[in-house]
Amino acid sequence: MASCAHEHLALEPSSQAQHAGYKRATAQRRLAAAQPSGQAPKTSGLSPAASTFPAPLVLPNDELSWDPDYDTQSLKSWLQLSERNKVTAGRRTIYVVPVPSVAAKVRYVQDWASPKLPSPRDSKKAPEVARPQPLDVRDYLAAFYHNLPVKLLSKPKLQFTSWGDESGARSSKKRSKQAYIALSIGSEAVRIRTRPSKDGFFAGQLNLDDLLDAAISLLPSDAYAVLLLVDHDLYEGEDDDFCCGRAYGGSRVAVISSARYNPALDVTQEVETEHAWPASHCQKYVDACLQEASQDAAPPRKKPKATVKSSLPQAASSALHAAVRAFSSISASLQPHSTLWLSRFCKTASHELGHCFGMDHCVYYACTMQGTAGLSEDVRQPPYLCPVDLAKVLRATEADVKERYEALLSFCERFEEKDRMFAAFAAWLRARIVEVGA
Repeated sequence: MASCAHEHLALEPSSQAQHAGYKRATAQRRLAAAQPSGQAPKTSGLSPAASTFPAPLVLPNDELSWDPDYDTQSLKSWLQLSERNKVTAGRRTIYVVPVPSVAAKVRYVQDWASPKLPSPRDSKKAPEVARPQPLDVRDYLAAFYHNLPVKLLSKPKLQFTSWGDESGARSSKKRSKQAYIALSIGSEAVRIRTRPSKDGFFAGQLNLDDLLDAAISLLPSDAYAVLLLVDHDLYEGEDDDFCCGRAYGGSRVAVISSARYNPALDVTQEVETEHAWPASHCQKYVDACLQEASQDAAPPRKKPKATVKSSLPQAASSALHAAVRAFSSISASLQPHSTLWLSRFCKTASHELGHCFGMDHCVYYACTMQGTAGLSEDVRQPPYLCPVDLAKVLRATEADVKERYEALLSFCERFEEKDRMFAAFAAWLRARIVEVGA
């Protein structure tokens, strides 16, 4: 969409929710879902403001549009989850594993991490942008899971190398079709399946399940969870186009890829950057998405409207409105791609580790633990935890809510002058800190 002022914000699910069959839990049930007893408190006026914690948008082709009956997970059901790993004195450290290096004899594998532009007249690699740095990801997670140690796991060294005989793979064409490479972990080697990406964006993808199995072997004895970072594009099953990450929560491991979050691919992947969170709640944008979907599926209908919308001037002090103003204050053309890339990667890192804490996908609110059906939905989702999932994390980490918010704010302030998402999150956090301190 062209430049937009985001004057009115959608705080309730779009009309697509009713069409898909999604029925949001009532305010009373949402309150109850954040209580360990499963019962809503008797004190009135405790419902979170919709202008701080709005509903999931449920736009056409969103995850909840495809699966509107996805089960809820309340705090009570999370506490009763037998598979959940509890934080203990002996296992409380989160480890972030930096991106594996690439051995010289398979240096072509390094090229797989760089996307190629899909235009048949220009098959050159996309311009190089500074990739997300493990130290920054570690610092973000240390704030997000405040009160738990978060460390880089630098030993054993990880390196992608050859699996079997490489002598028959001298040409670049043959190399892109290699069925396997190896991930060297100290003195051991784990076989990693590979294939070219189906859409042609990457010459090689790595199998996510194989990397998760490798991550399990990395678990230190004091680890609550391990997060393995990779630059390469991933796939899970043969029918998948790609996957950005996955967690084996019960096994305490997660793997995430930065490949698809590269801003150089935004145009070709049709990622709407002007209406990334928090501008994804722009009513004009929501209406446009609904109109586009209705034109594809049936004759045009009357423009749908959200149940609740709010104008920026009328709710100037709310967290979401403050976030939108901060987002809009930075021109997209001036935002460095490196910080945009980092913000997307950090959000996915916190989400996948959330599964290691036993959290399921959220259906109560717009929340960083929401499921996602694609990159377009991914960028529309917020970096914060909703009241239900926040209650789970505070239980697990024994953190103070205000101190956690202040830690996240401190991190966001490092980038807020140049990154739209971090600026928006910082503004949201400042408003939220005022709310919890009131």
